[in-house]
Amino acid sequence: MSSGQPTAETSSPSQSQSETPYPKESYAWYVVGVLMVVYIFSFVDRQILQLMVDDIQRDLDLNDTQMGLLMGFSFAIFYSILGLPIGRLADSKNRKLLIAGGLTIWTIMTGLCGMARQYWQLFSLRIGVGVGEATLSPSAYSIVSDYFPRSKLSRAMGVYNMGIFIGAGSALIISGPLTQWAAEHGSIEAGPLGTVQPWQMVFFILGVAGLAPLLLLSTIREPLRRGARMVQKPDGTMVVAQTPLRDVFGYLGQNWKTVACHNLGFAILTLSSYGLSSWEPTFMMRVHEWDRAQAGLFIGSHRIIAGVLGSVLGGVLADRLIKRGHTDAPMRLGMAAAVLWIPFGITYPLVSNQWVAWGCMAVNYFFVAFPLGAGVAGIQSIMPNTMRGQASALYLFVLNFIGLGLGPTLVGWLTDNIFEDKLKVGYSILIVGLTAHIIGIFVFRLGFKPFRESVERLKAWEAANL
Repeated sequence: MSSGQPTAETSSPSQSQSETPYPKESYAWYVVGVLMVVYIFSFVDRQILQLMVDDIQRDLDLNDTQMGLLMGFSFAIFYSILGLPIGRLADSKNRKLLIAGGLTIWTIMTGLCGMARQYWQLFSLRIGVGVGEATLSPSAYSIVSDYFPRSKLSRAMGVYNMGIFIGAGSALIISGPLTQWAAEHGSIEAGPLGTVQPWQMVFFILGVAGLAPLLLLSTIREPLRRGARMVQKPDGTMVVAQTPLRDVFGYLGQNWKTVACHNLGFAILTLSSYGLSSWEPTFMMRVHEWDRAQAGLFIGSHRIIAGVLGSVLGGVLADRLIKRGHTDAPMRLGMAAAVLWIPFGITYPLVSNQWVAWGCMAVNYFFVAFPLGAGVAGIQSIMPNTMRGQASALYLFVLNFIGLGLGPTLVGWLTDNIFEDKLKVGYSILIVGLTAHIIGIFVFRLGFKPFRESVERLKAWEAANL
């Protein structure tokens, strides 16, 4: 196995920064907090469509399948694909600047969604949102991994992933009154923009507000890369020695069983999560006759509360399991979440009582969040530093292409083509969710032993190469 040390640009031996002390823990947590805020804004932009389904369908004459593509596939296609080269950049370039550039792109694209007049235009602009957001998580995962020792990494990743649930909940809580306010004012004439519908106004507002996190991002420092080889360029500056792609593929190949079970297991859970969460507000409005503001407030609130609790507690439990010698903790938590989700996932689409449905939905969201921090930390714990961004990008590619790309679309397609009744969206939710979790249980179980072997393989690699 090649050490991954490049020779073209160095004239002196490479150096390791593995022994450099970690920054103060208070500052490390501040960095996680800033990255979480950026993640929150990204999820608001990503999921704002969920409370505007009927409005957009009416104005653009769309069916549920087309809306599913807008909420999932349009965003996921380039978000997933571009994450791979961006992950490679995150392994050697300034990750903070990558995030700042991506944030600017996705915010502008969100604002431009307000100018869409046809389906293809909105579809294309949602692709643009995905392009910008592709920079965030591979870079953020890599940054957090350099601020925390492995014994605390699941917890830190759990806090970062709180951004998913705070953002997803905030998107509904904010968009409820915002869309209601816009609807009360009706369409407006905006000069060269022509007639602007209320849902388009929401996109304009988010496009302006979404640039605020750039100020926070400017306050954090790019960390030293731990476990990375530093080489000296001819001008004397030290840079990260980028690992050749053949070595990345070679290392992934040695760990293919772990990577396959880990990535596929979490992708299947994500298919259920995105598929169901994208349609839950519409389900409550169609089946239980909630109005937009009620759906936004109650579903948004449980996403924040249950999601944050699940993310933090899952990260804490994973760190404790690892300290006790269970190095396969990410796979164990993934399987546990898949099992515990099932009784509540079966119940809420079928019950007639709206509050029982909502309560089961909230419990489900806890189990959606529970394994995510450990899942992200799991990739960091089996890959060398200069391969983590690329491995994270591969993880996100599988996660989002399968989960975000297919989940919302499958629910919409089943409603349109199997049940042919918009009021039967709950049955579509049930089929997608239950099938995904049953498959996920078996995939995670297959990954226990390979994951433990990959943890030991990384220790051997670091001993030989650093």
